[in-house]
Amino acid sequence: MNTPLKTQLQKQTNEFFIRLEEVKPLCDANCKIKDVDRVEHILNALINGGTKRLQLVSDFDYTITKQRTADGSPVLSSFGIFNSCKSLPKGYVEETERLYHKYRPIEVDPHLPIQEKTKYMVEWWTKSGELLVGFPFDENEIDEVAFKYKDSLRDQSNVLFHTLYRLNIPVLIFSAGLGNSVISVLKHAKVLLPNVKVISNFLRYRNCLLDGFQEPMIHTFNKNETVLEGSDYYELVHERDHIIVMGDSIGDADMARGVPASSNIIKIGFLFDHVEENLERYMNVFDIVLIDDQTMNVPLALLSAIEAQEKKNLEKSFQFNS
Repeated sequence: MNTPLKTQLQKQTNEFFIRLEEVKPLCDANCKIKDVDRVEHILNALINGGTKRLQLVSDFDYTITKQRTADGSPVLSSFGIFNSCKSLPKGYVEETERLYHKYRPIEVDPHLPIQEKTKYMVEWWTKSGELLVGFPFDENEIDEVAFKYKDSLRDQSNVLFHTLYRLNIPVLIFSAGLGNSVISVLKHAKVLLPNVKVISNFLRYRNCLLDGFQEPMIHTFNKNETVLEGSDYYELVHERDHIIVMGDSIGDADMARGVPASSNIIKIGFLFDHVEENLERYMNVFDIVLIDDQTMNVPLALLSAIEAQEKKNLEKSFQFNS
């Protein structure tokens, strides 16, 4: 079906219709959209569905946090925050660095199939957990380091989280990193609100000593809503079939898998490293790809469009019933 005819039919069947060029951040040069018609269709479905059908699912490291700072200083990952704690044995830090340099290139290799990557990710996370056994650790140390990175969240993150809370939209943060650090950073940034749920790898203790990670293991290629089945959060969101997904790696695009009847999902990918090499791959799995965008302007613009139309609908309903 040609675009003008499709648009005309959508306008006839929907009370409201918006074009992508009406959403300013989607028109910026660093915003890449492979299929404009598809994104326009999903956006209008989200707008007409309103906030009660919506949830947001996001990665944490370099998605909620920035991929770079204005002055070029690095932003530590959640595991990086943990590894900066002073009481950790020197041997532990050295070995985790070795594992990182061995497995990280495999994780980001654009030519390796996901199935093969998954095998190596399980191997990496298993070995990392085995290193975290048999020594004491005070989690207050994580808090002390995380406090230094409370301002490392993307610009407008505070506005985004508080808007989601005000609109009663559930937020699920999926992280293959360390959940203890994720929680601490969100807390210090004052965005760990009641509607926010974190699924990640959390430290486990036995007899006051570290004993690896709690189950289930969360790695880059298994973080999706299938792990939530049977949980209270699953019951809260399983009927919210409109989803905004945000991530910075190819595996993040699949985080909404497992949501029943997911009728409309819009996927936002943040791309910073090796843009020319990765852009096509990102555009194949994400609906919207943002190149070196260290803000939350796009998800905020989507929420703004949804809320604006919902207000108009309420006003019309009020006038009709008056």
